[in-house]
Amino acid sequence: MQLNLKEHWEKVYQTKQPQEVSWTEETPETSLAFIQGFNLAKNASIIDIGGGDSKLVDYLLEEGYSDITVLDISEKSLERAKNRLGEKSKKVNWIVSDIKSFHPIRKYDLWHDRAAFHFLTTEEKVRSYLSIVRSCVKGYMIVGTFSTSGPNTCSGLSVKQYDDKELSKMFMDGFRKLKCLKVDHTTPFQTKQSFTFCSFKSIAAR
Repeated sequence: MQLNLKEHWEKVYQTKQPQEVSWTEETPETSLAFIQGFNLAKNASIIDIGGGDSKLVDYLLEEGYSDITVLDISEKSLERAKNRLGEKSKKVNWIVSDIKSFHPIRKYDLWHDRAAFHFLTTEEKVRSYLSIVRSCVKGYMIVGTFSTSGPNTCSGLSVKQYDDKELSKMFMDGFRKLKCLKVDHTTPFQTKQSFTFCSFKSIAAR
C-alpha cells in the first residue's frame, strides 16, 4: 500500500513535540545568515517551503518582513506555529499543500527550503519541484538538504543526500549558484546531522 504522506506528517505533528523531532532548531542561524546577506527589502515576498512549526517565521517577523508565506503538507504543524505566534500569525499567509501539487499564483523574491527537497527521491518528483521554482522564483533561493555524510532517512522516510556539486547541478537551469555550505545541525537529542545548504539567484533576476 502506498504511503499517504499527508497522513504520515499529520500523525508526526499530532504525536510529537518539537523537542521530540530531530529537525527542530531553536534559532535557524544558517537560514538567517543567508537571508540577511541578500539585503532584501522588508516588503519582499518570502515563502518557506515545508516550514511546519519552524521558528524561522518568528525571526522574519521580528526583523520586520511583512510578506511571508509558510507552506507545509501538515495542517497540524501550521496550527502549532499559529498558536505560538498568537496575534502575529495574522501577518502570515499559511498554505496547506504538498509541494509537488503546489500551484503558486504569484512570484517570490525568496524561496526558502530547509529539508523538504531531500524527501523528493524520484526523478518525476524532482522535475515537478524544479518546474515550480522556475515558474515562481524571481529572486533568491535557499535549499538545505542532508549532505552525503548525513542521514539517509528522516521520520521513517527515505531521503536523497546531496553534496554542494550535486545540489548546485539540480538548479543550474534557471539559477546561478551563489554559495554552498556544509553545516552540522545539533538535534534536540544532542546528536549531529550534516546538511548541505546552497543559495541561488534566478538568472532572470536583475
